Amino acid sequence: MMNKLIHPTKALPVLAMTAGVLAVYPRLVCRRYRILSRRIHTPFRLAVLSDLHASWYGAGQTELLRRLVKEQPDGVLLAGDMGPDWRPADNLRELLTSLSNRYPIFYVSGNHEIRSGRSRSVKTLMLEFGVSVLEGNTRILRKGMDRIQICGVDDPEVDFFFSGPSWMQQLHSCSDAREEEIFSVLLSHRPELFSFYAKENFDLVVCGHAHGGQVRIPGLLNGLYAPNQGFFPSHAGGFYRKGNTAMIVSRGLAKNCIPRICNPPEFLVIDILPAPERMFLAQRTGEVVDSLL
Repeated sequence: MMNKLIHPTKALPVLAMTAGVLAVYPRLVCRRYRILSRRIHTPFRLAVLSDLHASWYGAGQTELLRRLVKEQPDGVLLAGDMGPDWRPADNLRELLTSLSNRYPIFYVSGNHEIRSGRSRSVKTLMLEFGVSVLEGNTRILRKGMDRIQICGVDDPEVDFFFSGPSWMQQLHSCSDAREEEIFSVLLSHRPELFSFYAKENFDLVVCGHAHGGQVRIPGLLNGLYAPNQGFFPSHAGGFYRKGNTAMIVSRGLAKNCIPRICNPPEFLVIDILPAPERMFLAQRTGEVVDSLL
């Protein structure tokens, strides 16, 4: 018996439903960036995780770990909001258990760690796994004979909940410790403060927090709403540049209560590469951004 053909108009509802499901419940993606700099001679690869919140990627975070390990980063940056607000941070502990034996890890707090009152306990957990906790200080990441400087600040909420150095003091401390001849990376949770970062002349700033604006229309709308930026945020996710400073904003890993529409959860891979002598212009190719610093 011949198979019955399905009329195209009858297939449209099924296709629309499938597209809708994929738009609202997208799979994890790896987004890649390339930064070209004359300050380095050896390629560095950084993986960036942000805004995990209470999310799981398979038992033991196996899906996320499998994808990340495949990229073979030289270091991992955790850009804040990396655990649940109230429940035990089992999802974060599972992640650190596997990552800490493989890579140098650098962490800054996000607003949720501080507002929930769990900032100290999360930092203690990080230190337990040998993670570098950055709160106005810097670390050096070495590869062969080359090195880059990783700086970091707490989330600005620290000013309202703690009596230590203010957020601005932390930022200035990082800037003062910056070595001019070394490529510098500032890790900070908040992208909407880009103008402050650019004044300090860091080469690269890495942020999270905005969750990609939650709803995206690729090529038309880069985010509908982001915390601390409101509707139609200017820094919801992607690559930005101001003067000599580049900023890359992760759209984050959270996939819990609020649907993400055309906005898949992501982790980042940033390749910092030696710049060719004759290259002077930034280039954009698909999801990869080449920017000369």
